[in-house]
Amino acid sequence: MTRVSVGVIGCGNISAAYLKAAKAFPILDIAALADAVPAAAEARSAEFGVPARTVEDVLADPAIEVILNLTVPKAHVEVGLRAIAAGKHVHSEKPLGVALDEARRLLEAARTSGLRLGCAPDTFLGGAHQTARQCLDEGLIGRPVGGTAFFMCPGHERWHPNPGFYYLEGGGPMLDMGPYYVTDLVNLLGPVASVAGVATRTRAERVVSSEPLKGARLPVEIATHVTGVLTFASGAAVSMTMSFDVARHRHVPIELYGEAGTLIVPDPNYFGGRVEFASASEDWREVPTRHAYADGNHRILGLADMAQAIRTGRPHRASGDLAFHVLEVMQAFQTSSDTGASVPIASRPERPAPMPASLTTGELD
Repeated sequence: MTRVSVGVIGCGNISAAYLKAAKAFPILDIAALADAVPAAAEARSAEFGVPARTVEDVLADPAIEVILNLTVPKAHVEVGLRAIAAGKHVHSEKPLGVALDEARRLLEAARTSGLRLGCAPDTFLGGAHQTARQCLDEGLIGRPVGGTAFFMCPGHERWHPNPGFYYLEGGGPMLDMGPYYVTDLVNLLGPVASVAGVATRTRAERVVSSEPLKGARLPVEIATHVTGVLTFASGAAVSMTMSFDVARHRHVPIELYGEAGTLIVPDPNYFGGRVEFASASEDWREVPTRHAYADGNHRILGLADMAQAIRTGRPHRASGDLAFHVLEVMQAFQTSSDTGASVPIASRPERPAPMPASLTTGELD
């Protein structure tokens, strides 16, 4: 199968994970690296042996079919629209946009142009989460009734080398970590019908404790503790909390309750982990992982799946429609908090197709 040529725009912290993972997928030809700061692209070029070029050159190159957009969240839509205008398919880092209206423009531009739009996260395609999906589809826990989803930490200023954007518009625990959880929940349970939430900001500024900016003070523009309930179209109700204000906790990442039992789903920021099941009559047991991509960081799997889909004509799984739905759900927490009312979710994406259990690493279908 003819490889798909990819140009990367954005060579920051996350780009190394993508470029390392790309080596496992023969369908991908990473042809060029670009960044608004040329030195960033040149550094990644030296590390991975991919040519560094200007953003303009990458967008103008007719041989490049897909733009992998790894810019900061506030630039996702702008760069995506430029790529679509240049006739390129786009796969973006999460979130799809920082506001629903701008994300809708990107989605509509791709549809009008007949181009593919994909978006991270793709961790829901990992072996552990696909095994959990199979458990639900086969009825292991019976009809889903509810669940919980938690990501809580003291804040990214403890470890990130440049954490300021996490506390500005487009950042925060919901838009940063929420995509992993909401996307996986939609993979497992289907689309969300409504959201009731509360969003709070505990501090007006943060002090960086990581290098090289240790001691710097960061303004906080966004809510840093967001909690509420997702009601799914299926009827299941899942309590969710995303926070940069919690020192420690003991909650598992995702727990799903059904009429016949309970399923523990591992951290959706990763591709693998332990899936566990228990029922009223059976104590906890591990469910063996049945799918590929559970053994490492495959953080380009969604793009590889889209590239394969471009060649075969099938839908891709980490789609723009799914990412738009996830963004609508996440923004509904703040809207619900501001209005004091539950917020209906208008979008209804198709539940992504499951990954075949027969695949091995590097294979896609």
